[in-house]
Amino acid sequence: MKVAIIGCTHAGISAMNECLKYNPDAEITVYERHADISYLSCATYLHIGGDVKDLGDVFYANPEEFIKKGVHMRMQHDVIKIDAQAHTILAQNLKTRELLHDKYDKLILATGSRTSIPVIAGIENPKILLCKTCNQAHQLSEASKNNHKIAVLGGGYAGVELTEGFVKSGHEIVLFQRNDQLLDEYVDTTISERVKKLLEDNHVTVLTGTNVSRFSDTKDGHLKISTEDDNEYIVDMVAICPGVLPQSDLLKGQVNIAKNGAIITNAYMQTSDPDIFAAGDVTEIQYNPTLTSKYIPLASHAVRQGTLDGMNLFKRRRKSMGSQATSGMLLFGQTIACTGLTLNAAKDANYDAHHVYFESNYRPDFMPTNTKINIELVYDRKSRRVLGAQFMSSHEVAQSANTVSVIIQNNNTIDDLAYVDMLFSPNFDEPFNYLNLVAQKAIDKELDYWGMD
Repeated sequence: MKVAIIGCTHAGISAMNECLKYNPDAEITVYERHADISYLSCATYLHIGGDVKDLGDVFYANPEEFIKKGVHMRMQHDVIKIDAQAHTILAQNLKTRELLHDKYDKLILATGSRTSIPVIAGIENPKILLCKTCNQAHQLSEASKNNHKIAVLGGGYAGVELTEGFVKSGHEIVLFQRNDQLLDEYVDTTISERVKKLLEDNHVTVLTGTNVSRFSDTKDGHLKISTEDDNEYIVDMVAICPGVLPQSDLLKGQVNIAKNGAIITNAYMQTSDPDIFAAGDVTEIQYNPTLTSKYIPLASHAVRQGTLDGMNLFKRRRKSMGSQATSGMLLFGQTIACTGLTLNAAKDANYDAHHVYFESNYRPDFMPTNTKINIELVYDRKSRRVLGAQFMSSHEVAQSANTVSVIIQNNNTIDDLAYVDMLFSPNFDEPFNYLNLVAQKAIDKELDYWGMD
């Protein structure tokens, strides 16, 4: 059986590994545009900030190891056309320009996403750079060495993390966010404002609710940024951290595709064509808090979906469990993590949503050191189900977000979370863990709401 995998970053690599495990007799051919595989885009800001000395160190796989396992690794090959009915592929060798025709029995599309470049006058200026791929990371790093004042466009995870990297490397930063708050897809207002203050405390100029309308060169070689509110800012270069769009063009009109261009799959990661599977940024995923499909481009999703592709390719072995979109970042020593719905998103999903905000030391006051934990818990008043949570602390709270992810996955309530068994040691927490305590606060709030004693 001939298996073709188109794209070889996180989803493609996971699919390959599982296919080799479960289908050792299959003939696997991989098509990849680049010369390398497995670049982790989070390495960009880590490299600029000095935590990662060499970008080459972040590649966790290389083509040679798969060639030794019998995989045909067609690197620097661009797939031009897939004919799903004929089960054929047309590709081009990007080095020789030679065209190549191939056939497949099963196909996995893991082409990922492309950068959604905003429509702004002057955006083609060479002083304006992107930061998604490894080559772009090299360009951004090199350009920043000769430029001191840098503007970052985009106040999502990528923009905020890149801002920290530039601050650590000694740059002066202006962060532009079109929406009214930073990280607006991930956290609610209270924690977003804490993130903004943290950036400002580290000398970042943060401009929220600001639309950039034009880029233009100045006479002395700098770059002028004009905004819709008629303000102007002079910088040396710009790094753009916009959103991404699924790269599904190869299967347009051949499988079911959502309005945003993401490929729709079943729980086994199979498309509407039974011989074509998909994974990663090119697909939607089941979003458990709303029981709907949603486009959530995360590396963690790509790895899991690719694993399921390789596992289920010839036999249905395991369904996707869906996602709570759990994610996190470390920003100037503060862990910021989230899972599930924000309060605004829960209301938009027609939940009777409410929230509580909890702030306390993470362990007893008699311990020699301590630090505050900040938690926002979102829940549904009718069912009392936990819908989401957000965390911020210099204490490591990322695993608490993972715990709440499981709570949401299992449809647990604030009552369950309030009294679920968790370890106690004064080294780690109070007799009631802080997750217990925030849920107990939600229960108390509902007692007051319903007038119960």
